[in-house]
Amino acid sequence: MSDELLAAYERLHDAGPEFGGDEEGNHGLTNHGPMAAEVMVRRGLDIRLDVWLDRYVGRLAELPRPDERITDWRSALGDARRIADWTAFFRAEVRDRPWRETLATWWPRLLPGIAAGSTHGVIRVGHAVRALTTTTAGQALDELANGLAFWAARSRVLPGGHGRGGLSPAAALDALPALPDRTGYIAHRLARLGRLPGWPGAVASLDVPADPDGVPAVLGALVDAATVRYPRAGRGSPVLLVHTATAPNAVLHCLPVLPRELWRPSLTAAWTAAAAITVTYAGPPARPRALPAAGDPVGALLDRVADHQDEHVLKFADTAVESYERTGDEDALAAAHLAADLIASPTR
Repeated sequence: MSDELLAAYERLHDAGPEFGGDEEGNHGLTNHGPMAAEVMVRRGLDIRLDVWLDRYVGRLAELPRPDERITDWRSALGDARRIADWTAFFRAEVRDRPWRETLATWWPRLLPGIAAGSTHGVIRVGHAVRALTTTTAGQALDELANGLAFWAARSRVLPGGHGRGGLSPAAALDALPALPDRTGYIAHRLARLGRLPGWPGAVASLDVPADPDGVPAVLGALVDAATVRYPRAGRGSPVLLVHTATAPNAVLHCLPVLPRELWRPSLTAAWTAAAAITVTYAGPPARPRALPAAGDPVGALLDRVADHQDEHVLKFADTAVESYERTGDEDALAAAHLAADLIASPTR
């Protein structure tokens, strides 16, 4: 991974994972800087990362100073007031032992709370893992620690289902019920899932392979289905609904560095998160977006993304390109173009 990304990590090192929100820090926005920077560098996008950061960092909040060591992790899980304590804890963890060992230890502890920070905890971890497959520089290790800390501090457990389903990801997404009351922030909406009569059966409907070796294909199919489904739901919340694809994609990128016994619960958690966002935010369909004529459709999308520069569009396009490369389905690329239509560009 290039020195450019490590420099970006260094610049963002002491920024908090969220900004804005109320006096308790709730209902704020997520710091996407490190995740967007990883996409820009890995994709080689024609974006001046230093200039992008100049515009972005001014909105970020500073990470608070640690107050108390994490000793009882169970009682501290989901306590957003302890984000600095969690950050100090994980920065020490990834320096004291191999980062893959740290991830394997904490992944099953954090997995039930995958909705943390509107799924940005696991997404930030996924981008850090990608960086760490090419470098183990201290800045990249700290970025993994920052992602794990955010996931731990904002842990949010979603209600699950019972039984074993038999539906494909696409069919399971189509079978999801709608949440009648969609008022309030995401935390308010997710809290209502447990009272939604159709939720337990719907969330249990996915066919999870008994053999872990089958999990990557199903998880990839979930990413693909959520990506091409974006036009059918994206108008409900153009920003939040990209996470129905980017969160499972982050889990997919972590599978190769996780023990096989964690693959099946990882698929179940990724599906539950994607289903929860779909149920709570999917809106009326947007007008289908025709893919612009281009000899190189991937290059054309990435050029548009480089011009657009919104962090959500960057991450969703990155996922859409991977889906297209896996399936050849141009609807994945068209979905990313639609996201660029619906989400305002910060450069305009």
